[in-house]
Order: sequence, then C-alpha cells, then structure tokens
Amino acid sequence: MDGNGRWAKKRLMPRISGHKKGLESVRTVITQCQKLNIPFLTLFAFSTENWLRPTQEVNFLMSLFQESIKKESSALIKHNVRFKLIGDRKPFPKKLVDKIKELEKLTEKNTGLTLSVAINYGGRWDIVNAVNRHQKETLSKKPLTQKNLIQNLSLNYAPDPDLLIRTGGEKRISNFLIWQFSYSELYFTETLWPDFNERALMTALFEFQKRERRYGKTSEQL
Repeated sequence: MDGNGRWAKKRLMPRISGHKKGLESVRTVITQCQKLNIPFLTLFAFSTENWLRPTQEVNFLMSLFQESIKKESSALIKHNVRFKLIGDRKPFPKKLVDKIKELEKLTEKNTGLTLSVAINYGGRWDIVNAVNRHQKETLSKKPLTQKNLIQNLSLNYAPDPDLLIRTGGEKRISNFLIWQFSYSELYFTETLWPDFNERALMTALFEFQKRERRYGKTSEQL
C-alpha cells in the first residue's frame, strides 16, 4: 500500500494525513474483496525497514494501528472477517499486542474473508524465523524441507497469493512474502494508495484474468 506520503505531499499536507486517508482505501478494498468472494487478502502495512522512517511518523503509525484495531473490531466481527497479524510483535507496545491477540481470538472462527495485516514484517525475517522454529521444534534432527519450512512461515494458514498489487509506481516487492510470491502474478500501478478505489481494484483483477499461469508448463499443457 504505497504512496500515502506522496499523496499528502502533493496536497501540501503532512505525511500523517496521507496515512489517515489511506485507511479509507483499506476499508474499500476489504469491502470489495468480500463482495467478490475473494477468500484471502494480505495488506503490507509496515515493514521491518520502516523503523528507519522519522520517529514522529513511526510513533503515529503505531498509534494509528492501535486506534484502527479498536475502531474496526466490531465491523470485522459483524462481517464475518477473520483477522490475522503477521510480523515480529516483539517491538510493539504491550497494549497493541494485547489488542491484536484479542481481535484474532474474537474472529478466529469467522468463515468469510481472511484479512492478514503485515506489521513489522519482512520476507527475509519470515524465512529465518521459520528455519529457527523448525530447528527448535525438531531439535535440529529433521532435515529442513520445503514442506516443513512452509509450515513455519507466518502465512502458513493461507495458500500462496495469486496476485500482488503494488500501488505508487514502484516496481519491486520490497521484502514482502518473498517465498510465497514465487509464482504470483505481479501488478504495478502508478495510482497512489489513498486514490486506490473500487475501479482501480477491478482494473487490477481484469488484468490478472488475462494472464496465462503456466507454472513451468507450456501453453499446450494447460
């Protein structure tokens, strides 16, 4: 979800205004995914590298996460959304961690859209963490395979993503789900995240429908 800061800068507003406006796009995309019966949506909200941003902005984002979880909890429960957070929670304030755990518990039996939010997440961290978990669980006696590595990744409850959408014009995945994106379709748009609406999402999905997904096979084999 890239482009909040640039959206605000273009309007001579502080960066935090862009993050606030970006929340509207989050709600829009969640609602549209529900209407389309898309079962899994994963949003990259804050990377392990985002701690390098100005302290004021980082503190605001942490407060915004906490406030959003508090405000949106009722709507997620009401609309049968299962909430999951992926990422390293150790640096978070205890109050935020408690709110995350509470919302995950309240929505764990919901059967609609599974909404995963990546906060303090990095693909490299995810793989290293999965290896360490495997070694701890097996006392390093079992050889590491793709299967048991996948079982220890943060997104082990979901299939690999079909589509990556990156807004804001950058054409890279920026350390997001680098294991899971092996065969995902990539879609990049110049649209800044606060301007990403229903039409922009549908444009991305129509483009996805045109792609031929061969997974190493030839077109004739499909």
